[in-house]
Amino acid sequence: MSYSTPLKDMRFVMHELADLGGVLSLPAYSDVSEDLVDAVLQENARLIEEKIAPLNVVGDQHPATWKDGEVRTSPGFKEAYIDYAQGGWQALQHDTDIGGQGLPRLVGAATTENVNAGSLGFAVCSLLTDGVIDALSLVGTPEQQARYLPPLLEGRWTGTMNLTEPQAGTDLSLIKTRATPGGDGTWRLSGEKIFITYGEHDMAENIVHLVLARTPDAPPGIRGISLFLVPKFLVNEDGSPGKRNDVYCASIEDKLGIRGSPTAVLLYGSDKGEVGEGAIGYMIGEEGRGLQYMFIMMNAARYAVGVQGIAVSERALQQAQAYANERVQSRAVEGSDSAVAIARHPDVQRMLGIMRGLTEGARALAYVAASYLDKARYAPDPQAREQYRALYEYFVPVVKGFSTEAAVEVVSLGLQVHGGMGFIEETGAAQHYRDARILPIYEGTTAIQANDFIGRKLARDGAATALAQVAEMLETAALMRADDGPHADALHEISDRLDTAAGAYRASLEETLTLMQDNIRGAYMGSVPCLLLAGTVHAGWQLARSALVAARAIRQGSTDEFYANKISTAVMYAVHVLPRAGAYADSISGGAMAERYAAAYKA
Repeated sequence: MSYSTPLKDMRFVMHELADLGGVLSLPAYSDVSEDLVDAVLQENARLIEEKIAPLNVVGDQHPATWKDGEVRTSPGFKEAYIDYAQGGWQALQHDTDIGGQGLPRLVGAATTENVNAGSLGFAVCSLLTDGVIDALSLVGTPEQQARYLPPLLEGRWTGTMNLTEPQAGTDLSLIKTRATPGGDGTWRLSGEKIFITYGEHDMAENIVHLVLARTPDAPPGIRGISLFLVPKFLVNEDGSPGKRNDVYCASIEDKLGIRGSPTAVLLYGSDKGEVGEGAIGYMIGEEGRGLQYMFIMMNAARYAVGVQGIAVSERALQQAQAYANERVQSRAVEGSDSAVAIARHPDVQRMLGIMRGLTEGARALAYVAASYLDKARYAPDPQAREQYRALYEYFVPVVKGFSTEAAVEVVSLGLQVHGGMGFIEETGAAQHYRDARILPIYEGTTAIQANDFIGRKLARDGAATALAQVAEMLETAALMRADDGPHADALHEISDRLDTAAGAYRASLEETLTLMQDNIRGAYMGSVPCLLLAGTVHAGWQLARSALVAARAIRQGSTDEFYANKISTAVMYAVHVLPRAGAYADSISGGAMAERYAAAYKA
């Protein structure tokens, strides 16, 4: 089926929940109007629906190919990428002082969702380029910024991040790639990197690799890692691509999903370039601080992968809803003269309601987080900036972990709605299932996000940021209880369940902090439940806020079906998803016991 960008819900979330007006009132966005934002979203939707969404199945059925070190992307990808780049989309959310268009990250969240809903395999290229731009703009030298940022922002060049090696996955202290001084300010890199998304392709004229490597006298562990910029082609004085560097694509992976994106094995120092043995690279920032700098990219990528989860969820939801409306099967349970569309059957309605609640709740959560980043960067008051930064950093692992795990559930439910036809590749539901499965894995697994969440984000301030959020949730629940309008019964149901879930989250935060002091292994046994609890409650809170806005609009006379649907979605989520909070809380409180009896099972 064709894909339709959910502009109405995006606008609703941006205006009613994520404070677009407040973001646009920041001095940095004085030239950005709501009309401009709307025009950007409209044009973005046109590009995605006409040019990129049709490539989703193409990339899956005709993946990128490798031959003699060169990679040819799926049919149509190169042409669509040229349209994407020439439209200025790569520069959209980057600052004007480095050559970007200077739109808010909140707007960038929506356009990022759109392109990923169009095709995950296509969109991941620009996602990584955004991270390279962020890293260079923060820690690159003026010369590096002048040379590399303009073509990256224009989309003429793309970027990658090179962390993983065969022996070094999550544990980057095991990295072996070496960098030796070239004697002229450059470095020569040698080693192997794996799982490098768009590490080689034919869509852009150059590829800028950011590579973690060790210098000769580097100490062991993560303190011995530095960051290097290694271009596929060296750059001439006039800015044009020059000699072929000694970085070679040895192969690309055959993958379960996102098959349209080439995932490369890169060899540095294989003596296959035009520069002699060893890839020529340039150190980024200070020696030994590479992992710190790479986290700039990783944090941007982790948030963006969370948005990818929302994107594939939206696409799976649209497909499942359309199929359920069209597929006629069996009589209604209350009795009917003839068979009805399966969308009338209660359990299909339950599945579609959960899919919609998880998708729209995750979207609201991510967009609100993006607005906090805008305010963290540009709020006039320094103290306010720090508060917003703490909020954004708190939300990043939640957006990444919850939205991607939710996506796996959403696409699985979508396949279930299709019944046996969902298992058949012809419908396309199976592709969403395969594509989504990478999302809780790459750019840091759900466990990595959970460890960051409890070990850094909660521990650093004694969960003060999280507890302040709980207090706001309870205020929303109180507002809903006080409502006596036409949908008061629905709001009261949501309120009661939000109240209970928020209380479970508060108790689990306290439990987790205690375990961090008394039983560190027990605390980490419950880290993923704690992260998913946070996401479940935060998404439910945003849907509750949506229901309040919708109820107010209806009370004021609106007959737009959109608002009734908002209330329906919030009720379905409150009834079928929010009760999970109690189960997650039980898992956390039992973490110490579970850790005592955990076993390293052997066959």
